Amino acid sequence: MLSLTLVSPVPSANLTQGWILERLSRGALPALDEDFALYRHPPEKEPIPAAVLVPLINQPHGVTVMLTQRSPHLYDHAGQISFPGGRVDPGDADRVATALREAEEETGLPQASVAIIGTLPEFDIQTGFRVTPVGGWIEPPLTLDPDPFEVAEVFEVPLAWLMNPANHQRHAIETGGVRREFFSLPWPGTGGDGRPRRYFIWGATAAMLRNLYRFLSA
Repeated sequence: MLSLTLVSPVPSANLTQGWILERLSRGALPALDEDFALYRHPPEKEPIPAAVLVPLINQPHGVTVMLTQRSPHLYDHAGQISFPGGRVDPGDADRVATALREAEEETGLPQASVAIIGTLPEFDIQTGFRVTPVGGWIEPPLTLDPDPFEVAEVFEVPLAWLMNPANHQRHAIETGGVRREFFSLPWPGTGGDGRPRRYFIWGATAAMLRNLYRFLSA
């Protein structure tokens, strides 16, 4: 595991709909720091457009982020923890429409229950997708109906925990002589069986959350 620059967490008292909306509406992302490694598609490869929903749920005990664990048999990103989302369909009006449609298909989250609060920069991943993260604000109560073919589990992580860089880790691996770096946010949560469980949030999902932290902490 590599070291990260020590920076301050986003105060939990700031994590309200209005405050987050104001931050995301600024549009300009702070300059990349030395901790952030961003993959870019090679020029000869055309990226596949996609979008994910970053669902922020205004729970009584504090805002949470809804994440999914993908079913283990899927072709793309099997078993990984991710935001609900997927590739753009021809009938989608824009990336927001893609994120809302995919979230409803995967988790049963009604599109009408989501208030869009902004987007984050596009993120390229090595499986060929160029992903637009779309922030959505949700007021409980919330009833979900996950698609078991695509989603093994839906769970929530406190946003304040995710926005504390003390919980962010950076890793480096070498495959085929190529060094790659990635982020992780290993959350010590509780599984559906009520037992303690470590949810290993990593890769593109962790990097998008790191990007969200950079927006909110700037």
